Amino acid sequence: MRFVLRHFTAILILAAVAGWAVFYLPNSPTWAVLRLKQSIDARDGNQAAKYVDFESVVKKAGHEMVQKQGTDPLSAMLGNAAIDMLSKPMAQVAQAWAVKKVDDGAREVQMPGAAVAGAIVVLHRNGDTAATDFTDNKGQRWRIHLARGDDGYWRVTEIEDVEQLLQKLQRNQPMGMPSP
Repeated sequence: MRFVLRHFTAILILAAVAGWAVFYLPNSPTWAVLRLKQSIDARDGNQAAKYVDFESVVKKAGHEMVQKQGTDPLSAMLGNAAIDMLSKPMAQVAQAWAVKKVDDGAREVQMPGAAVAGAIVVLHRNGDTAATDFTDNKGQRWRIHLARGDDGYWRVTEIEDVEQLLQKLQRNQPMGMPSP
């Protein structure tokens, strides 16, 4: 009893941290980022894919690329309609490619620990959305958005300037994507 009285503040802080770790952390976007890295490190592509909404990422990337083209309104409208129509099959192809790359332990899908730490430090949460913006040790700027789905899980829903990332991946290795 004397120990508890003497160390009351430390015990209270420890209890608060433990409560946070048990009740808050598993429902946070931080947890999703950590679990995504853990799944990639374990070469478990199917588990890693649970933390990415591929359809949303593909759709937003397509709309971003059409917008960057700066074409006339009719071409933009047709491009956006094509993106909406083709986003589901393209998302399936992208997911199959990502799962295979993670399962194979490919370098281009690895998440360096420093990059994950940076992403978590600058992660900004706003209700059921979150965003992070950081530059990794290779000079690659990452702007990633997450959202909580209807099932309560946090997933990556957008990677801004994905065209730059795709070009970098293509330079390193042609994307011989498997069929879904």
